[in-house]
Amino acid sequence: MSEINNRDRAVFEAGIKLGALYHQFVGTPINTDMLDGLARMIEESIGVQPFVRSISVSIDAEMVEKNQNQEFGYCELEGRMLHVSLQVLYKNIIAHAEMSYDEEKDYPLMSVKKIEEM
Repeated sequence: MSEINNRDRAVFEAGIKLGALYHQFVGTPINTDMLDGLARMIEESIGVQPFVRSISVSIDAEMVEKNQNQEFGYCELEGRMLHVSLQVLYKNIIAHAEMSYDEEKDYPLMSVKKIEEM
């Protein structure tokens, strides 16, 4: 059995942050007027967690507008509406991870984009 190294831990932490973000915020009632504020709040919420170096969140306004109920003026946040870029710093390793909507698969995918050693 091999030992868990800093690289493994950095990637694990990035995955945990993206998974937590997805399951914490998907389903939130939203409308087009609140997208920037919600994106900043998600960044702040995830950003205070251990090892988060940086995070950037954007919400697809076009998808929100298309899905908004016309009578009530809102919809629910869906994973496919989110684009998230995240950097986790664990000891000497930076894991760059992302969540974005894959149109071909019709699914919001999470992935590791790059791993750097400092």
